[in-house]
Amino acid sequence: MSNPGKTNSAPIENRAQLVEVLARGNKPQSQWKIGTEHEKFGFIRPDASDGRKAFAPPAYEPRGIGALLNNLAGPDWEPIKDGEAVIGLKGINGQKGSSISLEPAGQFELSGAPLQTLQETDREMRAHFDLIRGPARELGLGFAPVGFQPLWTRDAMPWMPKSRYAIMRRYMPQVGALGLDMMTRSSTVQVNLDFSDEADMARKMRVSLALQPLVSALMANSPFLEGKANGYLSNRCRIWTDTDNARSGQPSGFFSENFTFERYVDWVLDVPMYFVARDGRNIDVAGASFRRWLAGETPEGLKGYADQQPTIGDFEDHLTTAFPDVRLKQFLEMRGADAGSPQMMVAHSALWVGLLYDPATLIEVEALVREQDWAVYQQLRADVPMLAMNAPFPGGLRALARRVMALAEQGLRARARDEAQFLSPLQAIADGGPTQAEHWLDLFNGAWGGDVRPLFLHAEV
Repeated sequence: MSNPGKTNSAPIENRAQLVEVLARGNKPQSQWKIGTEHEKFGFIRPDASDGRKAFAPPAYEPRGIGALLNNLAGPDWEPIKDGEAVIGLKGINGQKGSSISLEPAGQFELSGAPLQTLQETDREMRAHFDLIRGPARELGLGFAPVGFQPLWTRDAMPWMPKSRYAIMRRYMPQVGALGLDMMTRSSTVQVNLDFSDEADMARKMRVSLALQPLVSALMANSPFLEGKANGYLSNRCRIWTDTDNARSGQPSGFFSENFTFERYVDWVLDVPMYFVARDGRNIDVAGASFRRWLAGETPEGLKGYADQQPTIGDFEDHLTTAFPDVRLKQFLEMRGADAGSPQMMVAHSALWVGLLYDPATLIEVEALVREQDWAVYQQLRADVPMLAMNAPFPGGLRALARRVMALAEQGLRARARDEAQFLSPLQAIADGGPTQAEHWLDLFNGAWGGDVRPLFLHAEV
């Protein structure tokens, strides 16, 4: 989840300002970039010499996530604070455009810089793992990118000192049974991609929202819960089905032929609020309505503050608290995938770049998607958490995957940047190979003798 940043204090005077927040993302194709974000779980390495429990999630302190952030701070990384606690790093100098942030239980996230090519994405990811590996080992820590915490209970997970998470922690159980699992026990990879104008955004939204469940299946990498196989191949996808359905999923209106920036604004105004930033603090207004605030009804928690008028910065903050499978900001975020091996996470970016960044290919992808009703893709989203690539789909899900992979390769070759090679891990799955989840299950049921702990070291980056 994003770090705090500078806010726009201009008051909201009309809806056109809110539409403009999104429309500022319009860019000519020559300026389209690739932004990859990925998370991973920290764990105490079994060779740590200070008596901490092997494979346990590290706390913020001592010798934990906070120490790692402080150790990484330097010429290229500037600390970001929430109160007195360092809760992230802003890239400067050689890392400008990147940031490191923390998910609620200390999942370590790189928000990569906007890049031109997938080769740059691959180098950035490997450089990030190289950056953290040495300082992490000095603290007795390792990191494993998998979609869901495979061993520890929700109550065993630590909480990071980030004030917005305290607000969410209180509110989440009111709106879904699994929201705290989403916060503390899930990890994802996403790619952020650009659009040229409103029509291009809407086409990319429809296509990527429909195909998100297929990509979730290809990327399935979370088959364990508290040390046991629990019958799901993507437990991370399962928890999103009961997190907070007012702000997540595949909203039907996003598939509409009439989907626009304004329609997204209308949808997000009805997403319940979490917080408002005032006087250097995040004020708990969870459950309040942004729409009613615009109409003059001040959220209860804000009534003691002098500055009660909603600002553009407040709306931009609110945009970050909506969690649909494809999120619109000044770019589109593909949010349906489990974290996985570095090769798989680069392949995830490659797939979406291939499908969405060549205009001629995008037209073909949209034609493929339109062969089914939108309801078919919504049902697929419900089936994928348990079944992944074995989920039912007209004509077979692997057949769809092979057609999608062929189009992604076509789109990458049209870019003429020798990027199609990065699709190979996903192509192997589309052609019948095991998902990451199935690979781990084979080891769990075989060589590991029903012990999930080896997963941490096998998946370590």
